[in-house]
Amino acid sequence: MQPPRFLPTPASGSRPERGRQAAPEKSAVTTTAGTTQTCNPPGQERTRHALVRDDLGRMTLRRLRPWHRMLARAAAARLDRELAAGTSPETSATLAARAMALTSTKARRDLATSVQRILAAAGQPRAAPPAPAAAIRPARLPVSRARITQSAVPLAHLARALAAPGPVPVQAVAMVSHLLADGTGPLYRQADGDDLGDIIDNIARALTR
Repeated sequence: MQPPRFLPTPASGSRPERGRQAAPEKSAVTTTAGTTQTCNPPGQERTRHALVRDDLGRMTLRRLRPWHRMLARAAAARLDRELAAGTSPETSATLAARAMALTSTKARRDLATSVQRILAAAGQPRAAPPAPAAAIRPARLPVSRARITQSAVPLAHLARALAAPGPVPVQAVAMVSHLLADGTGPLYRQADGDDLGDIIDNIARALTR
C-alpha cells in the first residue's frame, strides 16, 4: 500500500502576492485503495469519499454522507451477506460505507476477538490476542463444541489474519462477520447442514485474493 499523500496547505500568516487573490485553504487528503479520506481543519468532521459506479457503469468519486454510514449500520447484516457473496463495494455508496467500516482496524480486531471468544467457549486454546488489553469475554450464545474443536486451528489462524496489520479483502471480512452473526449457523448448531471447515477454507482463500 502506498503511503498516505497529503495536499500542501498554505502556511498560517502567509500573504498572497500583490495582484493575486489568496487561494482558499485546502484540507489535507489521505488516499487509500478505492477510498479517499479528507482531514478537515479542527472542529470539522472528516470527509470520506469512495469510488462508486454510476447508472452508466462509470466509476465516480462520491462523498460518503453521514446518512450513508447510518444506513450501512442499520442494514449491516444484509450488506455483509452481499459483500460476503462477492458483491463489489463500488455498487452503491451504502455498500462502500459498510466496506469501509468492516475493513477498519477496530472492526477487524473486534471480529478477531469474537473468534477468540468462540474458541474459548469451546474450550480450545485461543489465538494470539489482537491487542495487549483485549478482554476475551464468554460467547453470548451456546456454541457447537464438536464442530469448533475440529476447526480450532484454522479458526485461530483466521483470528490472527484479521488482527494483522495491512489491508484485508472486504469479502473475507464480511464472510467472517456473517459467520459470527448467524445464530443458526455451524458455529452454534451441530445440526446445521453447512460444513464449518469448508466455510473457513473459503474465507482463507478470500483473504489471499
